[in-house]
Amino acid sequence: MNPFLNHQLLETRRHFFGKAATGIGTAALASLFQRDAFSNEIPKPDGLMKEYHNPPKAKRVIYMFQSGAPSQQDLFDHKPKLQEHFGEDMRDHFPMTQRITGMTKNQKTFPLAGTRYQFSRHGDSQMELSELLPNIAGISDDITLIRSMHTEAINHDPAITFFQTGHQLAGRPSIGSWLSYGLGSTNDNLPSFVALISRGTGRPNCQPLYDRLWGSGFLPTEHAGVKFMSVGDPVLYLNNPTGFDATARRRMLDDLAKLNQEKLEEFGDPEINTRIQQYEMAYRMQTSVPELTDFSDEPKHVLDMYGENVHQRGTYAYNCLLARRLAERDVRFIQLFHMGWDQHGNLHNQLSGQCRDADQPSAALVKDLEQRGLLDDTLIVWGGEFGRTSYCQGKLTREVYGRDHHPRCFSLWMAGAGIKKGHIHGETDDFCYNITKDPVHVHDLHATMLHLLGIDHEKLTYRFQGRYFRLTDVHGHVVKDILT
Repeated sequence: MNPFLNHQLLETRRHFFGKAATGIGTAALASLFQRDAFSNEIPKPDGLMKEYHNPPKAKRVIYMFQSGAPSQQDLFDHKPKLQEHFGEDMRDHFPMTQRITGMTKNQKTFPLAGTRYQFSRHGDSQMELSELLPNIAGISDDITLIRSMHTEAINHDPAITFFQTGHQLAGRPSIGSWLSYGLGSTNDNLPSFVALISRGTGRPNCQPLYDRLWGSGFLPTEHAGVKFMSVGDPVLYLNNPTGFDATARRRMLDDLAKLNQEKLEEFGDPEINTRIQQYEMAYRMQTSVPELTDFSDEPKHVLDMYGENVHQRGTYAYNCLLARRLAERDVRFIQLFHMGWDQHGNLHNQLSGQCRDADQPSAALVKDLEQRGLLDDTLIVWGGEFGRTSYCQGKLTREVYGRDHHPRCFSLWMAGAGIKKGHIHGETDDFCYNITKDPVHVHDLHATMLHLLGIDHEKLTYRFQGRYFRLTDVHGHVVKDILT
């Protein structure tokens, strides 16, 4: 059969609505009325899924990804034994059977490095946290701290890619894209998936981030994340060119939609429909985004809560407040990437600066959501791509030390919809080398996130190149012990 004719005969849902002159507009209008009518409830999914696989607790996700890998021994997982055996070779205490990077494999010794920072217990939960995180300590009774995360990749790029897509190699859809594909959008004037990038003060020359980390992979590109820029227009091409007004733009888009519609009917390529919808979204964002990014309506006490950098675009504090405003507007998945946590040396200067960037705004976001009644249906995730070694990279002194990559155990915290409050999950050994209780793999984290959003991670699939893919591949278990 002629392949063009075959495409024409394959009527998809998008193709059907594309051919119906009033279908998209009518459906959109109806959905707006429905969302207004049931704004206090979690709406039914409007993507591939038409019903939830299980009752959802979360309506949206804010994922504060700390790129570079925060040091768990200095922040979340206190190990007095490291202090007691400071400077001793790790191999004198147990065999080093795990992988190490090329940066430290040729070291003659692997001296144990205890933290120079004080730990204390906080809240009713008595959660033990570092002095570098006084504000996160203040919300300790609102979070679950997982001390038993583990992953497979030992270098930054594959490890970050693994956390975003469930696979170390590039090309798979990111988690936000899977949610957009499965659940659809709950806001017609903003993307369902937004990415926000900030560069920390901890390490200026930090690991780069790539647009594929919020890309849609083999899913239709309408599900890709939209990156908000830190300079110029928040979104590319948001403003009309000089001499080109809104009326002219509307006429241009209408004519362009007709041309694209003809090609859609001829070829049946879903990417053409994506292009039509993205042009329309861009048009609507010309109104919604300027209002979204205008903080003039924020009370002073709210701005002060996020810290002095909240007024500076591109900072982590600014992005945290922007994330709350996106959450208020029911954006499905909000991803913050904060770079600079890669402290291989001079950790005492770099880590303290990085924590000054992230501690206050992170805690403020949780408290702000709670005050507005949004935390109950918002899932918060905070953490990096792997952990740090308990031995020192390079020369060790009491004041100056650094840590290499350690994927076998590290810490991450969660809060919000369906997550236990003031809970600690998992344990590591006295030297923070291995997990001793309740391990949580990256696939388990993804399965749990999807579960809280009403998705069975084994059922949300997409057929590509002859097989069905899913975010968790053939792995993953819901971590029920951290759920309410």
